[in-house]
Amino acid sequence: MSEVQADRRTDRSRRSPAVNVSRIGTPLRVIAWLNFLGNVIIIGTGGAVRLTGSGLGCPTWPLCTADSLVPTPALVDDGVHSLIEFGNRLMSPLLGLLALALLVLVWPLRRDRRDLFAISWIVLAGIVAQAVVGGITVWTGLNPFIVGFHYVASLILVCVTAALLVRLQTPPGPRVAAVPRWFGILTHVTTLVLALTIVFGVLTTGAGPHSGDATAGRNGFDATLLEHVHAWPGYALFALTLVLTVTAWVGRFPPRRWVTTLLAVEIVQIAVGLYQARNGLPELAVGVHMVLAALTAATMTVVVLRLRRPAQDTAAS
Repeated sequence: MSEVQADRRTDRSRRSPAVNVSRIGTPLRVIAWLNFLGNVIIIGTGGAVRLTGSGLGCPTWPLCTADSLVPTPALVDDGVHSLIEFGNRLMSPLLGLLALALLVLVWPLRRDRRDLFAISWIVLAGIVAQAVVGGITVWTGLNPFIVGFHYVASLILVCVTAALLVRLQTPPGPRVAAVPRWFGILTHVTTLVLALTIVFGVLTTGAGPHSGDATAGRNGFDATLLEHVHAWPGYALFALTLVLTVTAWVGRFPPRRWVTTLLAVEIVQIAVGLYQARNGLPELAVGVHMVLAALTAATMTVVVLRLRRPAQDTAAS
């Protein structure tokens, strides 16, 4: 073997997927998980703001009041609403710091792992954009459509950070299908049904009693009718996921465990949805339902990403 050929082999080994994955250290993995958990938690705290009627606890943005960054003694004496709202606002700078830390840790890998680098930028930009949308929400007096968009944007960030966790465990390079074409199509159809379920759920909430403040308006739709419309794609989602689970285990497809996890989360979500609908929409149940929707979407993201695998693994097998 010539010296030039040896150098080329050494260079290829340095750039191999195994080397790239091994360079991802514990700090990066921890920060990635904190970004995911933080974006799930802010959905819970945002839900608490609305469900406790604290949406305008801080009546202005970016300050809490016209001349104070934090809740004033007068606001605090008037109740805990300002503290609940301000606590949720504090999540944004915390998530911003976590997103910045993620970008710093990914920076040395930006050439070998462009996928991680791109996702890191998306997370950071998404956090900044979410803070602005939060301000618009306050300025518009909790417009239900803006509030709904705010929730959906947070849910998308949960999915993006879930994708980051998957990509951290996946070697870079060309990818090929890990499942039959029909299974991939059925999975994407299921994803579309999940998206419809979430959209109708947001509209149902915007028509319901939990507006975030007594002065906030509703979207004008019939909440009772929307409850049923929201349930239809929800049951279709469950049926499709059940088919995916059975066929994945029969065919021993790689995403079978994640599809099973998706089915389990959906069962809990349906149970919570039925409970809240039959018991007058208790605040705690509604909040749990919101968080579970985000976890369902995150799990669906993992399932979709598991439909393909590195080409190198296929060649080796």
